Amino acid sequence: MKYLAEFRDPKLARALLDEIAGAVTRPWTIMEICGGQTHAIMRHGLDQLLPDGITLVHGPGCPVCVTPLETIDRALAIAARPGVIFTSFGDMLRVPGSRDDLLRIKSHGADVRMVYSPLEAVKLARENPDRQVVFLAVGFETTAPGNAMALKQAAAEGLANFSEITSHVLVPPAMEAILTAPGNRVQGFLAAGHVCAIMGTTQYEPLAARHGVPVVPTGFEPVDILRGILQTVRMLEKGEHGVVNAYGRVVRSEGNPAARAVVDQVYTVCDRKWRGIGMIPRSGLRIRDELAVHDAEKKFAVNGITTAEPTVCIAGKILQGLKKPPECPAFGKECTPLHPLGATMVSSEGACAAYHKYARKGLP
Repeated sequence: MKYLAEFRDPKLARALLDEIAGAVTRPWTIMEICGGQTHAIMRHGLDQLLPDGITLVHGPGCPVCVTPLETIDRALAIAARPGVIFTSFGDMLRVPGSRDDLLRIKSHGADVRMVYSPLEAVKLARENPDRQVVFLAVGFETTAPGNAMALKQAAAEGLANFSEITSHVLVPPAMEAILTAPGNRVQGFLAAGHVCAIMGTTQYEPLAARHGVPVVPTGFEPVDILRGILQTVRMLEKGEHGVVNAYGRVVRSEGNPAARAVVDQVYTVCDRKWRGIGMIPRSGLRIRDELAVHDAEKKFAVNGITTAEPTVCIAGKILQGLKKPPECPAFGKECTPLHPLGATMVSSEGACAAYHKYARKGLP
């Protein structure tokens, strides 16, 4: 806690806010990519403390929020089968599919279990050779190495009864999609520090150059976020673009080479559908063909399940920074954390959940 005190120091935060105010001469719109950053901004009221002219919009950096509806329906179809032990992190258990969620089918008799590590699922496969154990592997580059290690371990042990249903997504292609979308208003990005800790910062350089935008990796504490905003504003005001690392205590330009290597051994890049956004080319990871025995979608032949998104939910516009949660007519009414219509409300990192939790229901 003593180590973190500097990054929560109100005097330092106030000084950074003053520096931001002194640097701003025109309006700018900045997107924070990560849902963890969104919650920190809401919790500490940073968006309300920023000077007029600085608008923060919330990006698609919540893995639960962007997991496509059809992936949830495919997971539900697998989990409901006899002889299957279906495992998942807790944040996916309440994500609504088209009709059910994992907790509901568990109450109907499906063997659905929450795990804290994918290696727990591998252990279950080892202990239950007569059962099929499936792990729901979702997330950004941050969780991909751990999920890859679990699959690699299962393959090394010859555990053919272990498989993953995979919906890993990659951040840079999503940023590309946002910048090229009609109506885009994002002029700079706060990149997610934990993603950059794995993948490094060089992957953002071509995107920053192509679109002439600043990309600033930063952390999740108030001072981290304000330093990131200050750096982004300075670059915008000078007409500069590129990648500047504001999270040097964690992020290196090369990232984590060992983590990147294990991801490359297990997964390969593919086109991926994002919930509320649609198909983004080369924005996902799938299991390599040589490891197909561990690919749950192939093993259980559920690739044919496709699902249309509900029209009442505007999560896609929120994830692209085009709208804010209170602008949704269902927000706080038909859609609440207890009865979510979309993943941005059900997820603990979702923007809608953040606005609801921190009583931002009336913001325009």
